[in-house]
Amino acid sequence: MRTFRHFLHGHPRGDHGDGLSGGRGGRGGGRIFGHGGLRFALLQLIANKPSHGYELIKSIEERLGGRYSPSPGIVYPTLTLLEELGHVSVDTAEGGNRKRYTITAPGREFLAANREITDEMMARMNGGVDGAGPRAGRPPQVVRAIENLKLAMRLRLAGEPLTEQQAHEFAAVLDSAAQQLERI
Repeated sequence: MRTFRHFLHGHPRGDHGDGLSGGRGGRGGGRIFGHGGLRFALLQLIANKPSHGYELIKSIEERLGGRYSPSPGIVYPTLTLLEELGHVSVDTAEGGNRKRYTITAPGREFLAANREITDEMMARMNGGVDGAGPRAGRPPQVVRAIENLKLAMRLRLAGEPLTEQQAHEFAAVLDSAAQQLERI
Protein backbone atom coordinates (compact mmCIF):
# COMPACT_ATOMS: atom_id res chain seq x y z
CA MET A 1 0.00 0.00 0.00
CA ARG A 2 1.35 3.40 -0.91
CA THR A 3 1.53 6.00 1.82
CA PHE A 4 0.05 9.47 1.95
CA ARG A 5 3.59 10.83 1.55
CA HIS A 6 4.05 8.76 -1.61
CA PHE A 7 0.71 9.99 -2.92
CA LEU A 8 1.77 13.60 -2.43
CA HIS A 9 5.32 13.29 -3.65
CA GLY A 10 5.04 11.40 -6.85
CA HIS A 11 4.79 8.13 -8.58
CA PRO A 12 7.87 5.99 -9.17
CA ARG A 13 7.34 6.15 -12.93
CA GLY A 14 6.91 9.90 -13.23
CA ASP A 15 5.30 13.07 -12.00
CA HIS A 16 1.69 12.28 -13.00
CA GLY A 17 0.21 15.72 -12.71
CA ASP A 18 1.89 17.34 -9.80
CA GLY A 19 2.88 20.97 -9.60
CA LEU A 20 0.67 22.37 -12.29
CA SER A 21 1.20 25.96 -13.27
CA GLY A 22 0.29 26.13 -16.93
CA GLY A 23 -1.21 23.66 -19.34
CA ARG A 24 -3.34 23.85 -22.43
CA GLY A 25 -5.11 27.15 -22.40
CA GLY A 26 -3.36 28.23 -19.22
CA ARG A 27 -3.19 32.00 -19.22
CA GLY A 28 -1.30 33.82 -16.55
CA GLY A 29 -1.90 33.21 -12.91
CA GLY A 30 -0.07 31.41 -10.23
CA ARG A 31 -0.01 27.82 -9.20
CA ILE A 32 -3.44 26.28 -9.22
CA PHE A 33 -2.53 22.89 -7.79
CA GLY A 34 0.38 22.29 -5.50
CA HIS A 35 2.46 19.16 -5.70
CA GLY A 36 -0.07 16.31 -5.97
CA GLY A 37 -3.09 18.61 -5.78
CA LEU A 38 -4.60 17.56 -9.09
CA ARG A 39 -5.03 14.05 -7.70
CA PHE A 40 -7.21 15.32 -4.87
CA ALA A 41 -9.26 17.52 -7.21
CA LEU A 42 -9.85 14.71 -9.72
CA LEU A 43 -10.75 12.23 -7.00
CA GLN A 44 -13.25 14.68 -5.45
CA LEU A 45 -14.82 15.43 -8.85
CA ILE A 46 -15.17 11.70 -9.48
CA ALA A 47 -16.68 11.26 -6.00
CA ASN A 48 -19.24 13.93 -6.90
CA LYS A 49 -20.09 12.26 -10.21
CA PRO A 50 -18.53 9.35 -12.13
CA SER A 51 -16.97 10.92 -15.20
CA HIS A 52 -14.88 10.46 -18.33
CA GLY A 53 -11.46 12.11 -18.50
CA TYR A 54 -12.65 14.74 -20.96
CA GLU A 55 -15.53 15.66 -18.63
CA LEU A 56 -13.08 16.09 -15.76
CA ILE A 57 -10.86 18.38 -17.86
CA LYS A 58 -13.87 20.47 -18.84
CA SER A 59 -15.12 20.60 -15.24
CA ILE A 60 -11.79 21.98 -14.03
CA GLU A 61 -11.69 24.46 -16.90
CA GLU A 62 -15.25 25.61 -16.14
CA ARG A 63 -14.61 25.95 -12.40
CA LEU A 64 -11.61 28.15 -13.20
CA GLY A 65 -13.59 30.35 -15.56
CA GLY A 66 -11.71 29.16 -18.65
CA ARG A 67 -8.43 30.54 -17.35
CA TYR A 68 -6.81 27.12 -17.05
CA SER A 69 -7.40 23.72 -18.55
CA PRO A 70 -5.16 20.81 -17.59
CA SER A 71 -3.78 18.93 -20.56
CA PRO A 72 -4.82 15.34 -21.28
CA GLY A 73 -1.11 14.48 -20.94
CA ILE A 74 -1.36 15.40 -17.25
CA VAL A 75 -4.90 14.26 -16.45
CA TYR A 76 -4.90 10.75 -17.95
CA PRO A 77 -1.68 9.57 -16.26
CA THR A 78 -3.05 10.92 -12.98
CA LEU A 79 -6.28 8.97 -13.52
CA THR A 80 -4.22 5.86 -14.24
CA LEU A 81 -2.36 6.36 -10.98
CA LEU A 82 -5.64 6.75 -9.08
CA GLU A 83 -6.75 3.47 -10.63
CA GLU A 84 -3.46 1.76 -9.68
CA LEU A 85 -3.88 3.01 -6.11
CA GLY A 86 -7.35 1.47 -6.02
CA HIS A 87 -9.04 4.83 -5.50
CA VAL A 88 -11.07 4.66 -8.70
CA SER A 89 -12.48 1.91 -10.86
CA VAL A 90 -12.84 2.14 -14.60
CA ASP A 91 -15.57 0.89 -16.88
CA THR A 92 -15.97 1.34 -20.61
CA ALA A 93 -19.24 1.63 -22.46
CA GLU A 94 -19.99 -1.30 -24.72
CA GLY A 95 -18.46 -0.80 -28.12
CA GLY A 96 -16.62 2.31 -26.99
CA ASN A 97 -13.17 3.08 -25.73
CA ARG A 98 -14.12 5.93 -23.42
CA LYS A 99 -13.30 5.13 -19.82
CA ARG A 100 -15.62 6.26 -17.07
CA TYR A 101 -14.05 6.67 -13.64
CA THR A 102 -15.94 5.88 -10.44
CA ILE A 103 -14.63 6.31 -6.90
CA THR A 104 -14.09 3.16 -4.85
CA ALA A 105 -14.53 2.60 -1.10
CA PRO A 106 -10.76 3.01 -0.54
CA GLY A 107 -10.94 6.22 -2.58
CA ARG A 108 -13.71 7.55 -0.35
CA GLU A 109 -11.70 6.61 2.73
CA PHE A 110 -8.68 8.40 1.32
CA LEU A 111 -10.73 11.56 0.66
CA ALA A 112 -12.18 11.43 4.17
CA ALA A 113 -8.73 11.01 5.70
CA ASN A 114 -7.46 13.98 3.68
CA ARG A 115 -10.57 16.18 3.78
CA GLU A 116 -8.67 19.37 4.65
CA ILE A 117 -6.33 19.10 1.65
CA THR A 118 -9.15 18.10 -0.69
CA ASP A 119 -11.32 20.99 0.49
CA GLU A 120 -8.42 23.39 -0.07
CA MET A 121 -7.94 22.13 -3.65
CA MET A 122 -11.65 22.44 -4.40
CA ALA A 123 -11.86 25.91 -2.86
CA ARG A 124 -8.88 27.02 -4.92
CA MET A 125 -10.48 25.59 -8.03
CA ASN A 126 -13.93 27.03 -7.32
CA GLY A 127 -12.50 30.50 -6.77
CA GLY A 128 -10.09 30.54 -9.68
CA VAL A 129 -6.44 31.43 -9.54
CA ASP A 130 -7.12 34.89 -8.16
CA GLY A 131 -10.59 34.31 -6.73
CA ALA A 132 -12.26 35.54 -9.91
CA GLY A 133 -13.63 32.17 -10.95
CA PRO A 134 -17.27 31.65 -11.79
CA ARG A 135 -18.08 30.36 -8.29
CA ALA A 136 -16.76 33.54 -6.68
CA GLY A 137 -19.96 35.35 -7.63
CA ARG A 138 -18.32 37.85 -9.94
CA PRO A 139 -20.24 38.77 -13.09
CA PRO A 140 -18.46 37.83 -16.33
CA GLN A 141 -18.19 41.46 -17.42
CA VAL A 142 -16.30 42.26 -14.20
CA VAL A 143 -13.95 39.30 -14.70
CA ARG A 144 -13.34 40.44 -18.30
CA ALA A 145 -12.59 43.99 -17.16
CA ILE A 146 -10.15 42.74 -14.51
CA GLU A 147 -8.36 40.64 -17.12
CA ASN A 148 -8.22 43.60 -19.53
CA LEU A 149 -6.70 45.80 -16.82
CA LYS A 150 -4.13 43.17 -15.87
CA LEU A 151 -3.16 42.71 -19.53
CA ALA A 152 -2.85 46.46 -20.12
CA MET A 153 -0.63 46.81 -17.03
CA ARG A 154 1.57 43.86 -18.04
CA LEU A 155 1.98 45.15 -21.59
CA ARG A 156 2.84 48.67 -20.47
CA LEU A 157 5.25 47.54 -17.76
CA ALA A 158 6.93 45.07 -20.15
CA GLY A 159 7.77 47.89 -22.58
CA GLU A 160 10.17 50.75 -22.09
CA PRO A 161 10.83 51.57 -18.44
CA LEU A 162 8.53 54.21 -17.01
CA THR A 163 9.94 57.66 -16.38
CA GLU A 164 9.36 59.17 -12.97
CA GLN A 165 6.43 61.21 -14.35
CA GLN A 166 4.90 58.15 -16.07
CA ALA A 167 5.21 56.11 -12.87
CA HIS A 168 3.27 58.81 -10.98
CA GLU A 169 0.60 58.91 -13.72
CA PHE A 170 0.37 55.11 -13.79
CA ALA A 171 -0.11 54.98 -10.01
CA ALA A 172 -2.64 57.84 -10.14
CA VAL A 173 -4.80 55.95 -12.67
CA LEU A 174 -4.80 52.87 -10.44
CA ASP A 175 -5.49 54.89 -7.29
CA SER A 176 -8.35 56.70 -9.02
CA ALA A 177 -9.87 53.40 -10.20
CA ALA A 178 -9.64 52.00 -6.67
CA GLN A 179 -11.38 55.08 -5.23
CA GLN A 180 -14.13 54.89 -7.84
CA LEU A 181 -14.72 51.20 -7.10
CA GLU A 182 -15.01 51.92 -3.38
CA ARG A 183 -17.86 54.35 -4.14
CA ILE A 184 -19.93 51.75 -6.03
